[in-house]
Amino acid sequence: MVREPAVAGQFYPGNGDELRSLVEGFLGPLQAEEPALGIVSPHAGYVYSGAIAGMTFSGVRVPETVLVLGPNHHGYGSPAAVYASGAWQTPLGEILIDESLAEELLAECPILQPDEVAHRFEHSLEVQVPFVQVKSPTAKILPVCLGRGGFDQLLEIGQALGRVLKRSPGKVLMVASSDMTHYEPGEVARQKDMRALDRVLDLDPQGLYQVVTEGQISMCGMIPTVVMLAAAKELGASEAKLVHYGNSGDVTGDQSEVVGYAGVVVK
Repeated sequence: MVREPAVAGQFYPGNGDELRSLVEGFLGPLQAEEPALGIVSPHAGYVYSGAIAGMTFSGVRVPETVLVLGPNHHGYGSPAAVYASGAWQTPLGEILIDESLAEELLAECPILQPDEVAHRFEHSLEVQVPFVQVKSPTAKILPVCLGRGGFDQLLEIGQALGRVLKRSPGKVLMVASSDMTHYEPGEVARQKDMRALDRVLDLDPQGLYQVVTEGQISMCGMIPTVVMLAAAKELGASEAKLVHYGNSGDVTGDQSEVVGYAGVVVK
């Protein structure tokens, strides 16, 4: 089955040539690429967050498989949904699902379920895919859409993912799709977001979960980021670097009510 794009022409251009040119502009000139275990990349409309996503992707090597972890904004389908077979379509063409990795992950972690419904309208994973296609045209993806869950459950998913990736014959990049604080003044958003990002930079999934939930920080991709950090620690992660932080007001000129965006690389 081929998943058709849900937000082409809305969050990013629906024309392939225009989309490629825009993504290439966000990625910037060719630079040295370093291997990474995972990244945090924003998922708003490209006009707002595409530049930060591009900065984040541009410095990392995109290998043969990219595992994209995103939040479930709509609440459809399984709360821990793997898109396990077929392909995704974007204006840049089809990108195949890594079906063997999906099979292994589903066998390792019973919490995860094969489910396409959760992915049907979800933009948080879709907007990452054109960056993958431009950076690594032959890459495959494995999309995982995550709803609400307690920390112990998220830790179980992350550790299972880490165990599977340890056994994977090829390298896999994890992409945790997340925006940060929503619809607060720019300085308030920055203060809240830096508290969350400090936990990310410390490779502390439990600390991130606690800071976001107890501090009522509206980081919509907290759950996929917790899972990515738990998996990265299982894989021996040693450092995380903040690539850039900004907000929608940097584009609109209005800091009265913004959405925050951050790019992070985990090695």
